[in-house]
Amino acid sequence: MNIDGKAWRTIGLEEGGEAVWVIDQTLLPHRFETRSLRSLEDAAVAISTMVVRGAPLIGVTGAYGLMLALQRDPSDGALQEAFERLNATRPTAVNLRWALERVRERLLPLPEAERVAAAREEAGAIAEEDVKMCAAIGEHGLAIFRQLAAARPPERQGEPLNVLTHCNAGWLATVDWGTALAPIYKAHRSGLPIHVWVDETRPRNQGASLTAYELGQEGVPHTVIVDNAGGHLMQHGQVDAVIVGTDRTTRRGDVCNKIGTYLKALAAHDNHVPFYVGLPASTIDWSLDDGVAEIPIEARSEREVTHIQGLTGDGSLATVQLTPTGSRGFNPGFDVTPARLVTALITERGVAAATEAGLRGLYG
Repeated sequence: MNIDGKAWRTIGLEEGGEAVWVIDQTLLPHRFETRSLRSLEDAAVAISTMVVRGAPLIGVTGAYGLMLALQRDPSDGALQEAFERLNATRPTAVNLRWALERVRERLLPLPEAERVAAAREEAGAIAEEDVKMCAAIGEHGLAIFRQLAAARPPERQGEPLNVLTHCNAGWLATVDWGTALAPIYKAHRSGLPIHVWVDETRPRNQGASLTAYELGQEGVPHTVIVDNAGGHLMQHGQVDAVIVGTDRTTRRGDVCNKIGTYLKALAAHDNHVPFYVGLPASTIDWSLDDGVAEIPIEARSEREVTHIQGLTGDGSLATVQLTPTGSRGFNPGFDVTPARLVTALITERGVAAATEAGLRGLYG
């Protein structure tokens, strides 16, 4: 994607291939800086503290984290230790385990002397595949957006398509393009008029800070709204579609996404607004059926609820307390939207009904 006129991805190898650079997302939207990851611990901390976040990007970072670990010790024991350390950083997103298992399976049969190069190659392949999958999701979603625009009454033809998002499932959550935002970028670049309602997405405000930043850099018209405004907008016909990402999708089509997604799905259902989910194959957990009962929900620090970071008048970043001293906070990071509330799943292979039959029709 374009940042100040320069094409960027979110992760890459530094010169020499022995370290990895990532965009430090904890500083956005006020500062754009990269950070070097040079060890297993660097990668693990970057994932757990959300320097990198978004299920696909977490997976790629984890894959490179194994490479970084093996540069110090390529033994079986070190590989397993690194696997377990990285896998424990974010329990909800299935992409992380998927990527770690893929790299581990590639490495275990190899002599120790070949493992670092193979890990580097496999992590790079995962990153390139993610870009291609996200671009394909964008094309399939663009077709849906064109259909929605064409189906509007004559008096609304030519008006921007109003799409509501929740959290950040864009370029910053992947290697490039994004999942839920990929169709929006494809629409904008194709000339289809589009406007995005951006949920702020408390408590970490990934919508207000990250999605709005991305859209602004790309020149996509957008408006940031408080999380509770989405239902009101839908009631008044100001939302043509909702599109979100997912950190884990069960085989029957339940989707686990940032906390608050379920409420948007309920409002969309009540107001007959289509609710779409963009996802790559790596986000599908074929071992799970009932998302509400089976997907582990990450509980994050209560400080994310009681405090907030922002830009001060002198241009510095500061964290301030929102709540009375002594008030506790509860911070589940995700919720599960049942498949019955999902209009369709937009994948790199096409559009599927949110059912096991729908997904099997694409993936066999």
